[in-house]
Amino acid sequence: MSNFTVKNFEEYLQIVRDELPKGRKYFRGQSKLISAGYQLKPSIGRYQHLSEKSFRERNDLEREVLDVFSNHLVTYVQHLPRSDWEALAIAQHHGLPTRFMDWTTNPLVALYFAVRQTKKDDDGNPLDSAVYVLISDPPRFADWKRNQQPSVKPVGDLATTPAQEEGYGVFGLGEPDEEAAHDEKLIDTDTMEDTVDETTEAQPEIPSPFEIRENIIYDPPHISPRMRAQDSVLLACYRPLEPLEDREWIEIVIHHDAHDDIRHRLDQYGVFDRQLFPGLDGIAKWLRYRVFDTQGAL
Repeated sequence: MSNFTVKNFEEYLQIVRDELPKGRKYFRGQSKLISAGYQLKPSIGRYQHLSEKSFRERNDLEREVLDVFSNHLVTYVQHLPRSDWEALAIAQHHGLPTRFMDWTTNPLVALYFAVRQTKKDDDGNPLDSAVYVLISDPPRFADWKRNQQPSVKPVGDLATTPAQEEGYGVFGLGEPDEEAAHDEKLIDTDTMEDTVDETTEAQPEIPSPFEIRENIIYDPPHISPRMRAQDSVLLACYRPLEPLEDREWIEIVIHHDAHDDIRHRLDQYGVFDRQLFPGLDGIAKWLRYRVFDTQGAL
């Protein structure tokens, strides 16, 4: 799939609507291109000194940092996270470097983050930005979690189905010849319940984000209005120091000359600070843009 360059808002909409491959897609807006040195990797992967540590050392460090963060959560949240997945999502939301990457299911939200602020190079020249489209279709957490569960052998209705010789061993009733003297007896429900319990395998714990062996899309609980407003999802990266491979994404370059007009169009569509950052910070940013940056009317 070829990459694209757009010079106005309509071109971006047309590409998203008509040019991208079918299926589930996730979007990420960046004010800097990959070619400008801002690779697609989680925030923790941007610390070069971590590459000098062994895998075990990095893994232990991530766990220790999350443990310290989690110990402080009880003071600030009403509901404690139920797993490392939820705890790490909260940490990511509050700016802690993690192996999670922020993506969105909303292409306009990604476009907003791409043009929100026009970056400049060392000579003061404006830089193009980009929206990256994840097309590798990693498994979603709910589906992946379901696949981690062991299969449980089905148990027949012992109260209504005649027992067959070959089925005795399944229920722990011994060999057929041992049961011949009892095949006229009824099976009471207490015995049946005990038997079913013995054949049900214990449910293992779901692997933590530090134990995955593939990238996973995690749709966390909406721990803040901001995550809900931005249609946020997180990509849990099993190799957090390595950037995503070229085959996993498409780049839509947003030409810097189009930034101002796209910002204006997004504001008209209701995709701006006031909507994406619920609270006083978002309102202040929106007013700064509307009144002072663009000299617009309220």
